[in-house]
Amino acid sequence: MQEFVLGILSALWLGILTSIGPCSMATNIAAISFIDRRIGRTRMVFLTGLLYTIGRMLTYIVLGILFVTTALSVPHVSYLLQKYMNKLLGPVLIVVGMILLELISFNLSGSGVSEKMQKSIESLGIYGAGLLGIIFAMSFCPVSAALFFGSLIPLSLKYDSGFVLPAVYGLGTGLPVFLFAVMIAFGARSIGKAFNKLTRLEWWVRRATGIIFVLIGFYSCKFLFFTQPLFN
Repeated sequence: MQEFVLGILSALWLGILTSIGPCSMATNIAAISFIDRRIGRTRMVFLTGLLYTIGRMLTYIVLGILFVTTALSVPHVSYLLQKYMNKLLGPVLIVVGMILLELISFNLSGSGVSEKMQKSIESLGIYGAGLLGIIFAMSFCPVSAALFFGSLIPLSLKYDSGFVLPAVYGLGTGLPVFLFAVMIAFGARSIGKAFNKLTRLEWWVRRATGIIFVLIGFYSCKFLFFTQPLFN
């Protein structure tokens, strides 16, 4: 139980790290701009932020259940995962850490939202925030893809949790936007300054996490590869 709580905290941290990443920041700004248009009523602003967060959570829950259930339901795949997951986790953590440290980079353009789609989303009112959360959750960039597929999915497979851990991860990705929505609802107007501080904090947090991932990855490789045969 205590180990699973650690897994939940890890999923939450991965979600928060995803949300304040450089490629996710643009989508969060767009989400906050969407929320800011509903500033006339405090309750509407709060609900908009909540629906955006729920939209992200639902997306990651569906993806988590799909990947975890599929992997564990196929006997051969399940056997390989149980046998080699611990041995593969080290290299995976090293790669994810190198991506966070920008030692590995990809020239990929993030999938944005067209002007026509923006108008369609706005026509849905506050419910458009949920759709916006779903769209932005599926707009993976290198960092968010590395954190979700390279860290969260292996973590979910380890604990056989296709629902709880992805849900907590989704909560983490939407948490900053929800908090900014609460700030807007209660009249906090220094959103720009808060974003600037968050951007500076993200630089340090991402690199610290990247270094930790690389160190844990190398330690896992050293412990597993030099004390046990890789394949038996």
